[in-house]
Amino acid sequence: MEEELPLFSGDSGKPVQATLSSLKMLDVGKWPIFSLCSEEELQLIRQACVFGSAGNEVLYTTVNDEIFVLGTNCCGCLGLGDVQSTIEPRRLDSLSGKKIASFSYGSGPHIVLATTEGEVFTWGHNAYSQLGNGTTNHGLVPCQISTNLSNKQVIEVACGSYHSLVLTSDGEVFAWGYNNSGQVGSGSTVNQPIPRRVTGCLQNKVVVTIACGQMCCMAVVDTGEVYVWGYNGNGQLGLGSSGNQPTPCRLAALQGIRVQRVACGYAHTLVLTDEGQVYAWGANSYGQLGTGNKSNQSYPTPVTVEKDRIIEIAACHSTHTSAAKTQGGHVYMWGQCRGQSVILPHLTHFSCTDDVFACFATPAVSWRLLSVEPDDHLTVAESLKREFDNPDTADLKFLVDGKYIYAHKVLLKIRCEHFRSSLEDNEDDIVEMSEFSYPVYRAFLEYLYTDSISLSPEEAVGLLDLATFYRENRLKKLCQQTIKQGICEENAIALLSAAVKYDAQDLEEFCFRFCINHLTVVTQTSGFAEMDHDLLKNFISKASRVGAFKN
Repeated sequence: MEEELPLFSGDSGKPVQATLSSLKMLDVGKWPIFSLCSEEELQLIRQACVFGSAGNEVLYTTVNDEIFVLGTNCCGCLGLGDVQSTIEPRRLDSLSGKKIASFSYGSGPHIVLATTEGEVFTWGHNAYSQLGNGTTNHGLVPCQISTNLSNKQVIEVACGSYHSLVLTSDGEVFAWGYNNSGQVGSGSTVNQPIPRRVTGCLQNKVVVTIACGQMCCMAVVDTGEVYVWGYNGNGQLGLGSSGNQPTPCRLAALQGIRVQRVACGYAHTLVLTDEGQVYAWGANSYGQLGTGNKSNQSYPTPVTVEKDRIIEIAACHSTHTSAAKTQGGHVYMWGQCRGQSVILPHLTHFSCTDDVFACFATPAVSWRLLSVEPDDHLTVAESLKREFDNPDTADLKFLVDGKYIYAHKVLLKIRCEHFRSSLEDNEDDIVEMSEFSYPVYRAFLEYLYTDSISLSPEEAVGLLDLATFYRENRLKKLCQQTIKQGICEENAIALLSAAVKYDAQDLEEFCFRFCINHLTVVTQTSGFAEMDHDLLKNFISKASRVGAFKN
């Protein structure tokens, strides 16, 4: 068996852009099948996924919450009740009113869809019971799957070639379908006709994200550990062997490393850590591991993409392509790219990893559910963003470090408890601010308009002080996220000191682990030499307890 699919990651710019929820918007026109849609139809699309053995099927939703399908309709995978191909978009009335939260597809293809209400619908190819409805009859229309899921809210779905995996809101994983290599995780190799909870090592774990390769599964738990099971002939489970694994097994090779995301290609695997590092393992005949050669790897191997932090990885079980995006916005691709074997990450001109798959993957399929948004309509949130620091509409000015920042009293009172009280019965149109610097205070006010911040890690420390002072807990989280993304050996001690000072315990633990993982370099920095005595004492004590100074 062979491998893989693309992955993506992130690059560091100067300021780090942080939002607690962000979706990359996409031009679906790069997928050839969308050339069948008119310009008017394309402008209405909100979500889309291109799938099928040749990238010849697509499902998309519109701004009116209608679902349309288009393409060759192999095995009834368009869900229209027949097997007739359609060169014009047809509305999928059986899912009318449903909003899609997660979408995946297999090789048959079969479709697994989760709604925002947590329901699961499946249809299409079913020779191996991958629809989970207890039969092996192809499903020509969407069928809700409730066996063993009736009281569960499904938040994520993933498909291998002929098996299905879902994740519930309480961190449980259920699997069904083809099981010749143990990919259902049941301990046997008997096909699984209905959803079955994956237990064993996962019994008391809280899973946060899932992925499927052709015939294997991956689950990341809330501690950052990875559990793997299924086919392992190319080393895609990362266990150092090539033996199949019929039940979940913890990936011991990543001990001490916290994984945030996992992506599976046909027979290779990519993970992204909380420090922005990518590891890859498994099949490598097209260079899809990005290691500079074509040798399979059965253990996790670091992938070097610039010297920048990676923020996204992408891969899909039907391709041997990998992609990554850096914090600075650079998109790289490697593996099978339009028939070429690219053995090292190659910098592209794309702005998102989805375009790698549209233009270079074989077949040209989506590695995730795409989200698209029209440019011509401003939402309420977008309109408010435009009004920040606008002197033409403002009724309040803040004077900070000799410079004005323009704002709107009503918005500040709606968005912030501090302003709700401080601006009550206050008719002044100028407020002087001396407690915080101009960049920090401007970032705070901009956050109230945008829900996001764009600051260097060092400036984010000042904003963390402000967020703590004003008891803005969500802003505090964003500051911690920005600081985590910008940590390096030179500033690690300063950021650790700030985390301790502002009682940001999660950030403190992150900075401490970073210092331990990079101890030799960190201890040679000026920040370490100038470290506060009490902090140094606590650092050495804690580092000793975790064995940092053992030979």
